[in-house]
Amino acid sequence: MIAGPPKTMATLQLGLVAGETSGDLLASAVLEGLHRHLGSASFQACGIGGPAMIQNGFEAWWGIDSLSVSGYTEVLREYPRLLRLRRDVVARMTRYAPDLFLGVDAPDFNLGVAARLRASGLRTAHFISPSIWAWRAGRIDTIRKSVDHMLLVFPFEAQIYAAAGIAATYVGHPLADRIPKHPDRAAARLRLAAQGVPSQGSLIALLPGSRRSEINHIAPDFFRAAQWLAQQRADMAFVVPAATPALHRLLIDMKATVAPNLGVTILQGSSYDALAACEGTLVASGTASLEAALFSRPMVISYRLSRLNFAIMRRLALQPWVGLPNILAGEALVPELLQDDATPTALGRALLRQLDDDHRRDLLSIRFAQLHEQLACGCADRAATVLLELAQKGGGSARCR
Repeated sequence: MIAGPPKTMATLQLGLVAGETSGDLLASAVLEGLHRHLGSASFQACGIGGPAMIQNGFEAWWGIDSLSVSGYTEVLREYPRLLRLRRDVVARMTRYAPDLFLGVDAPDFNLGVAARLRASGLRTAHFISPSIWAWRAGRIDTIRKSVDHMLLVFPFEAQIYAAAGIAATYVGHPLADRIPKHPDRAAARLRLAAQGVPSQGSLIALLPGSRRSEINHIAPDFFRAAQWLAQQRADMAFVVPAATPALHRLLIDMKATVAPNLGVTILQGSSYDALAACEGTLVASGTASLEAALFSRPMVISYRLSRLNFAIMRRLALQPWVGLPNILAGEALVPELLQDDATPTALGRALLRQLDDDHRRDLLSIRFAQLHEQLACGCADRAATVLLELAQKGGGSARCR
């Protein structure tokens, strides 16, 4: 059991770097927990972040899009810029000497920053362990050199870190706290209807990712799969939530090219309403597949990379699955169609089998409810307590201006 928050911490100055839209949401949950413990005027947080973090008082030196890259080839193209950015982040963090540096996700970038800051005498922590249990197990040595404490979102990770001699605390998953255990499907459908989504028919959510590279690789086959599904079931309606305005424009243009006759509503945001209202989803592997499980929705998980990236990932993989619902369950709860297997017809057929199998849907509901219960344990407050205890042990006094 985690003890209550330290009472003597008058102020906290936090260096914080988050990557991707999911990292923005994860970091904003931590900031919410700190607000509850300290009050909005009692701490400052600065670094790299996005709109959800800014709403919680974060000062963004750089926008979160600066870290939105994926795949080995894209990282190689961006490598000189990322090196310059890492150098600039380290220099600015060192100058302002926060009480604690927290990296949220983006491990390839954040662990490098943390290692340099830790070597300079600052305390460091990381939120969301890299998937060392899925691939690149050797990264545990990098983690040992980089962080004073790891915040874990999955319970089985604690044993891995204990065996490696790295201080770590299981805090639960903030998405499990945020997503209701019994979402109001009718209310979500009404909110979507106000945005132009048909109010009748079986609603299917297409979630092709939150990065441009993911969408370029995955969304065309999702649109074509939806077109195939519409030919099989005339009552189906489709919705695609876009994470940013730029991705919204990209998806509109892509749909017009690959599936011009498909009736689909492309939204700006509203991914949780889409998941709450839908009957099932085609979803890219990653955080979105966990969100779909927490909403207890039948799904087909898919992913597509460049051939080089896929070959590298396959060689390094330690798990037979890529989707978090399957990894956490330790079995193939939902179908995964990857790379060349992710044809539009195969995706459509796999989803129909999910929707038409009442017994399977009931089993998924039970297993997903168990997963939700296990992961929902007040993550924001637990994380805030750990971070405050760490911050008391080190840091500086400069202002984040």
